[in-house]
Amino acid sequence: MAAEATTHVQEFFTDVGLFVFGADVSTEEFVNRFFDTLFPVVYNYVINPGLSDISLEYAECLRMVRRDIRPFGDVPKKAIGQMGRSLLPSRTFLQALNLGIEVINTTDHLHFSKDCGRSLLRMQYCSHCQGLTLSKPCMGYCLNVIRGCLASVAEVDLHWRGYIQALEELSGAMSGTYDIEHVLLNFHSLVDDALLQARVNGPEVNEQVKKVCGPPVRKPTQSPGCSFDQNKDNKGLKMFSRDSEETLADRRKEFISHLRLYRAFYGGLADQLCGNELAAADGHPCWNGEDVVRSCYRVNHFLYMINGISNKQAVVEMWMNKSVETVMMKMAVEDQEVEKLKES
Repeated sequence: MAAEATTHVQEFFTDVGLFVFGADVSTEEFVNRFFDTLFPVVYNYVINPGLSDISLEYAECLRMVRRDIRPFGDVPKKAIGQMGRSLLPSRTFLQALNLGIEVINTTDHLHFSKDCGRSLLRMQYCSHCQGLTLSKPCMGYCLNVIRGCLASVAEVDLHWRGYIQALEELSGAMSGTYDIEHVLLNFHSLVDDALLQARVNGPEVNEQVKKVCGPPVRKPTQSPGCSFDQNKDNKGLKMFSRDSEETLADRRKEFISHLRLYRAFYGGLADQLCGNELAAADGHPCWNGEDVVRSCYRVNHFLYMINGISNKQAVVEMWMNKSVETVMMKMAVEDQEVEKLKES
């Protein structure tokens, strides 16, 4: 039976993947479709063991009547609830990651204004005109220039911090019935319950099938009948043990812990650039825009250029319009739909 059910199991997990990656598929529909396609196999091996090779037309009839006959009891409905609750957070988390990638790529290819370019040119090379080729800009001078050039990027900082916080909260909520890995790795238990229900309800289900589809036309096999033993592991649906460090939950936590280190990335970008590359270290001779001084001090060259980045507005609006809060609101609406399914 496991060999015949393999294709249907693969199709089910393909549907799961499509949903998580954002495809327009319904969890209710693909879970029901899985149990629809599973019914003809179960009918052969559990309800009427020892018989096989039913016609394609008869198998199609079994698929069509499965939802009315309900050979698996409430197991499909339970599976729909579990899939909806666990897949929606994972889908939202992936959408949020894609949003972050999009914004990072956008800010990575910003075009600076001519005023910013002239300010950088003066800061880096005007000292060369006086033969001071080894002098770096003073820290204060560097910060004023770079912060002016990155003024628009700094406006992303508040949204970026909110984005990371929302990711942390979403990741923390993905546990138990909201954890896709937990639910999928235990899906075999639901299938076992469905097989048990079909076995217990076998005589009644068989009579209902005959009323709707008629007696099956199929060939007897030479092999002995296949009995269903709920105490034996089904080799085709066996869950393999895994090390705890391999879980998705642990990897999410590790990712969030690394991401948390960059919470102040956009707000502190000027400090990073000047401190690590552009400016002279504290206490070293440096160029203040006019002359070389013995210690770094901040001069009045504040260049807050509101037009420093030509597509500033596009960056900020992207966060405002496509923030992860919007995605989480969508998740809340979809979660309400799952609750309605549970109540129906």
